[in-house]
Amino acid sequence: MSHTDAGLSVDAALDERQRSMLEAMGIKLWIPNANEQANATPVLQATAAPIQKSDFTTDLHRNQSAHHTNYAQDAIENIAPSTLSTKVTATSNGLFPRPAGIEKMDWPTLQRAVSNCQACGLCQLRKNAVFGIGPMTPDVAHAPQTDWLIVGEPPGEDEDRLGEPFVGDVGKLLDNMLAAMKVGSMLDGKPTGLSRHKGAYAVNVLKCRPPANRNPSPEEVAMCEPYLARQIELLRPKIILAMGKFAIQSLIGSNEPVGKLRGRVHALKHANFAAPVIVTYHPAYLLRNLPDKAKAWADLLLAMQTYSELSASNSQH
Repeated sequence: MSHTDAGLSVDAALDERQRSMLEAMGIKLWIPNANEQANATPVLQATAAPIQKSDFTTDLHRNQSAHHTNYAQDAIENIAPSTLSTKVTATSNGLFPRPAGIEKMDWPTLQRAVSNCQACGLCQLRKNAVFGIGPMTPDVAHAPQTDWLIVGEPPGEDEDRLGEPFVGDVGKLLDNMLAAMKVGSMLDGKPTGLSRHKGAYAVNVLKCRPPANRNPSPEEVAMCEPYLARQIELLRPKIILAMGKFAIQSLIGSNEPVGKLRGRVHALKHANFAAPVIVTYHPAYLLRNLPDKAKAWADLLLAMQTYSELSASNSQH
């Protein structure tokens, strides 16, 4: 026999309840006419069309009757258990939508949202989400106010284990770089260096570690961007250091290599906040490429000059 639409060959004596059940599943009924019945074998033929996730989900939401939903579920289990298993894996994979209203969250709410985020697959293997580290504030309801924001690459193994950005040898190198930047508060008439506990706040472009420290996908970077954007808006830094390829892409929207973007001031890509961005190499890269430390120091000099000019300009207004 030939069919223009795949369906289920059934006895014409199906009652209304059974018909409703099959229709709720998106399975079309083919009822043979008298001639076909005469030539048909007495064996029941089941040729169910593949159940598409979108059709099934749409039909279930459309049909608000509880008993029809239960009947449809029973039918799926009986007709195509392997298909059901695949659908559950695809739709119940432990992920949840990213929280709504990130752009309006206060600091503690944003911290909780990052810690509990399960919007992409990175959450399934992480030990800790990495929110950031910087000066403490007496009022925990508000973000610490900081002049300098350091944005690095996705967390690595140590960051994932400790829940902090820039740890281990990478953190030591960053601390040395910041300490050499004499633009902090005054001590004995001279400016002190920066640190992640005084004057600077450090974050990662992603909040979860990609497995085996692989490069993040564009989708993973995009999933975390609203968190970073809100951190920037609440911290209100005067200047931002973007360290590494993925931090640079998120902050200024450029895919150019770091080497081509160095040596000039960039504008922050943010809908509600403006700040100059200086790009440089990530400390992890510098540990592997020692000669480029001189280039990184030149980048820090540019950042300090830009910061001084901003401070002078603000003091005149």
